[in-house]
Amino acid sequence: MKIMIWVVLLALLQGFTVKSTPAPDVCLSAEELKLYHLIMKYRKSNGLKPIPLSAKLTQVAQVHARDLAAHYNFDQSNSCNPHSWSDQGNWTACCYTNDHKQAKCMWDKPREISGYTGNGFEIAYYSSSGANAQEGIDGWKLSPGHNPLLINSGMWSTVTWKAIGIGIYKEYGLVWFGEEADDQQWNQCP
Repeated sequence: MKIMIWVVLLALLQGFTVKSTPAPDVCLSAEELKLYHLIMKYRKSNGLKPIPLSAKLTQVAQVHARDLAAHYNFDQSNSCNPHSWSDQGNWTACCYTNDHKQAKCMWDKPREISGYTGNGFEIAYYSSSGANAQEGIDGWKLSPGHNPLLINSGMWSTVTWKAIGIGIYKEYGLVWFGEEADDQQWNQCP
């Protein structure tokens, strides 16, 4: 009788096991992978370690690149910069202003979009002729607001990046940095 109770109890408990979030279906295009390698090469030339690719942060980068391409109006009259998110997806809309008063709405997107456990920090670029890896890295190296994230300088000098995500779509190139490791797998796109 005791064995039967244990078997039934075990069967019931197996039905209530906590399942982990499935890995996002994330793949990197050849151009996104090229951008990752260019960033790692640049970091190495500055004596820094590589940052592991994150499927979750890549998912956020790719979703945001598509959202920007479809819904962002890139002109001087827009008070929301490209770190903003539209109200056209499964996320909370966000107007990120240049005074950084709405920064938290961007930092929270990895948790909201992919279940990444930490904050995310984004660098973005726009090219009317279409985003590409070389143009992105070249521009970010020259930018006093973007370069510090790439090479952990200035206010980012004490941060250890443990995850990085890449997204390139149409005119937008995005890189997300995180301080939490992500063991989710990513794939090379076919």
